[in-house]
Amino acid sequence: MTDIVPPNTDRQTLFAKDARSDWVRLGTLLTLRWLAAVGQITAVLLAYYLFDIALRLDHVLFVILLSVSFNIVAQLILPDTRRLSENATTLMLLFDLMQLGALLFLTGGITNPFVMLIIAPVVISATALTLRATVGLGLVAVMLTTLLTIWFQPLVFKDGTVLMLPSIYMLGMWCAVLISAIFLGMYARRVTVETFSMNQALLATQMALAREQRLSALGGVVAAAAHELGTPLATIKLTAAELEDDISTLDVPDHVREDIALIREQTDRCREILKDMGRAGKEDTHLRYAPVSAMVEEAAEPHADRGKRLILRVDGSTDLSDVPDQPVVVRKPELLHGLRNLIQNAVDFAETTVWIDVDWDETAIRIAVGDDGPGYPADMIGRIGDPFVRRRGARGADPRRPGYEGMGLGLFIAKTLLERSGASLTFTNASSGARKRPSTVAAEYARPSGALVEGVWRRATIEASSGQARGPLGLNPRVSS
Repeated sequence: MTDIVPPNTDRQTLFAKDARSDWVRLGTLLTLRWLAAVGQITAVLLAYYLFDIALRLDHVLFVILLSVSFNIVAQLILPDTRRLSENATTLMLLFDLMQLGALLFLTGGITNPFVMLIIAPVVISATALTLRATVGLGLVAVMLTTLLTIWFQPLVFKDGTVLMLPSIYMLGMWCAVLISAIFLGMYARRVTVETFSMNQALLATQMALAREQRLSALGGVVAAAAHELGTPLATIKLTAAELEDDISTLDVPDHVREDIALIREQTDRCREILKDMGRAGKEDTHLRYAPVSAMVEEAAEPHADRGKRLILRVDGSTDLSDVPDQPVVVRKPELLHGLRNLIQNAVDFAETTVWIDVDWDETAIRIAVGDDGPGYPADMIGRIGDPFVRRRGARGADPRRPGYEGMGLGLFIAKTLLERSGASLTFTNASSGARKRPSTVAAEYARPSGALVEGVWRRATIEASSGQARGPLGLNPRVSS
């Protein structure tokens, strides 16, 4: 089975530099800065004219105009749609921090209620930049907040009253800014990391499903070709046989006899090729519907020769020729690919054996995949099915899975696709009783002793009706190029 790998999957977190290169548009930051400038001017004018606070309007407006001038120059020189590099975005956010710090210095420092806005650039960095840039901006924000706590121009009313707050309150404001910067930065970063990982994993899932759909479509084309070409090839073979009979009593050159024999042999060869491509003459209905055991066998086929024993038990029996009235299901690409990924994971970690159990009753179909490996780590049980999950403390690739680093993408794809087909999945480890089974118990009758995945479908969700599964399909439709 070919692995489906989405872009940039060697480290699927926002800690990788290439994970967020060229994320931020220049127009986005300029728009935010315009909003900030309008808010700053409005707050300054209201404080000066409505609340009679004696501000140095010349100094204050100069600092605001620096930001406005920067925006105007940037819009004149660069297009709004330009994507900024990490360094450029960091420098722009650093400029915003310094401009806001200078404005707060002129308007009361830590006593200014708008001091909380100093954490805004840190939060923006946490959602779009690397950890290094975010930590750097966070340290600058903490440094500015500390300076504004001990060094600032106090707010003075026009009647000469100085607005000074108790030291304990100013210390509390400093702590509030520090804690808010840390908490909101970590929160924004965690949400962004998970969103990014989920988007990448869903992209991989869509690629896997598209691949499975292409394979199913290809199988249909091959079956149609085998069906449509069968009659012409049979006619050619019959004609060649009749020519051989006709010339058997005639005096014709040997090379003519050889050419006729060659035509018949190559016709037989073409029929064999089409037969092999069509999976040994599988009926057309099996391209759309199949017994549940046949579908599971098809999903397990790519892993049958990987050195582990695969045991398929249908309704408790390993004799698949004696399973009456088993459900016939619709061969959905997401169902096949999801089961294939579950079986691949079991084969990767099994010691010797993988068990696949298929059972059903009047309302549900159950498929369980288990192995005799070490099972799921206890600290990962609750996170199985999340994309790009690594076990704490794990480093490098697992020797049992060359080329993999335990990112959980395969299980995520399997879980997403199977749930899309209507399954309810449960990931568990085998019970202690199964782990301690007597060595005298034959593998065909044993229970999995390692990891166990169970999927349950309502029969109405995936089962084909009797008319669909057994009725005639009619003529194969023409395949247009």
